[in-house]
Amino acid sequence: MGLLDRVSTLVRSNLSDLLDRAEDPEKVIKQLLMDMNNQMIQVKTQVAAAIADEKRLQARAEDAERTADDWQRKAELALDKGDDELAKQALQRRNTYSVTATGLQEQWQAHSVQVQALKDGLRQLQGKMDEAEAKKELLIARHRSSKAQEQMHKTLGNIRGVGSMGEFDRLERKVEEQESRAQAYTELSSDTLDQKFAALESESEVDKQLRELKERRQQSQLPSGDR
Repeated sequence: MGLLDRVSTLVRSNLSDLLDRAEDPEKVIKQLLMDMNNQMIQVKTQVAAAIADEKRLQARAEDAERTADDWQRKAELALDKGDDELAKQALQRRNTYSVTATGLQEQWQAHSVQVQALKDGLRQLQGKMDEAEAKKELLIARHRSSKAQEQMHKTLGNIRGVGSMGEFDRLERKVEEQESRAQAYTELSSDTLDQKFAALESESEVDKQLRELKERRQQSQLPSGDR
């Protein structure tokens, strides 16, 4: 692929599409700018060389044309002096330089078209570089923002996908069940303690009743004079 073809490829590149297709847009745009800079250096070098060649072709063509004109004047001078043979030789030289001038003119014109194409490519490449530079920070910021949003949505999707919220609900129910059981154990413990104290009180009452019964029995067994 020639330099102009590579330049045209870069010029036709849509930066946004290029970044959308890239895995890492930041690296892509930095690499793109680096490639454009390298291409710019090559294009400038070729443009400078082409302009120099154009100027040399133009100078040679103009020199050949001047020489042809000079031999034309010499042929006319020889003819005026009546020297037909010398006039013929001058015309032959004129024809040779005229052909050379025509060929050089054609080469110069063809080369000028190439030079203009290189200049146009250089301008377009510079425009794309300016566009890329202007968009670089904005595109990188947009990429980072979209990447953060994408990661957030992926995280939320993963949470919903594995039923984590359902797990939280299940854990909440389990905690509530544990709290209910703990409360029941507390109530059961309190009931047992109350029952123990009630039993103690009941036993004390029985002992009292037993004592009173014994006293009554003893009183009933005493002689009448001892009561």
